Amino acid sequence: MPKGAGQKLKLYYLSQIMIRKTDEDHALTMPEIIDLLQAEGVSADRKSIYDDFDALREIGLDIIGEKDGRSFNYRVGGKRFELAELMLLVDAIQSSKFITAKKSGDLIKKITDLASEYEARQLKRQVVVQGRIKTMNESIYYLVDDIHRAMVENKNITFQYLQWNLDKVMVPRKDKPYVTSPWALTWDDENYYLIGYDPEAGKIKHYRVDKMKSIELTEDKRVGKEEFEAYDMGAYAKANFGMFGKKKLTTVDIEFNNEFVGIMIDRFGKEMPIRPAEKEGWSRTHVEVFISDQFYGWIFAMGGNVKITGPKEIKDEFNAKLKNQLDE
Repeated sequence: MPKGAGQKLKLYYLSQIMIRKTDEDHALTMPEIIDLLQAEGVSADRKSIYDDFDALREIGLDIIGEKDGRSFNYRVGGKRFELAELMLLVDAIQSSKFITAKKSGDLIKKITDLASEYEARQLKRQVVVQGRIKTMNESIYYLVDDIHRAMVENKNITFQYLQWNLDKVMVPRKDKPYVTSPWALTWDDENYYLIGYDPEAGKIKHYRVDKMKSIELTEDKRVGKEEFEAYDMGAYAKANFGMFGKKKLTTVDIEFNNEFVGIMIDRFGKEMPIRPAEKEGWSRTHVEVFISDQFYGWIFAMGGNVKITGPKEIKDEFNAKLKNQLDE
């Protein structure tokens, strides 16, 4: 058998044919496999393909042969990613504001390459990127890479932090660069955030990665390790209603319409205490939250079905904000 350029890649072409052309609902006969290899400039006979199947199985590709009438059909069984898993990845990329429309398309294309061509069609049917609110920072990948490198090398970073002006242009928030010790990256409210320790302010702060620019690593070692290790990311995410406007963590008494119990548990978790309220069809609870305009906005959005009952200063502050909006 000749060993041309295509022949040397026979095992690769065979693996791609099986991955792209077969799945649980689609298989190939041996003559079809031979024809597809021939189209790639690779000649093959049945025996050599049987040997190649054994080699592919040894490296983890689940090649299955099934009798169908008088012939055998061949397909790939368990794949690294199931279709449902690929769909979840596509959905996550589509909904991520911090990934640009162009990068979203590039990533989704790579994901569809992990599926058979039949599964890829299903994935493409659910792709809706255009029209979504997306960041315009095409450097997001490089920013994330710089942040990871700083964390690996245990170094501080400096960067410009941008904001929109009325001319719809991103401009620096302040003249001098920001300085932080980067400790983690987190995804919250469809955006990507850097969690860092501000050595000048002496506290943990967070920054939207897509609004960062010109990251540079310094020679200074990171600080704030003890503060970050005591920083409970899970508890923070549950108690916070937005990455901005965080104030002191406060225990708040809340009463809610029983029909809203699902919303309450989704927000605060199953460990949230629930007791009957005096009003029929209502319950009460107490939860820890960071008091902010976002929290008050969430309460208002419940349309009177979730109410703050204490502490008095929190209830009064919420009522004052509502009155202030009406007066304006």
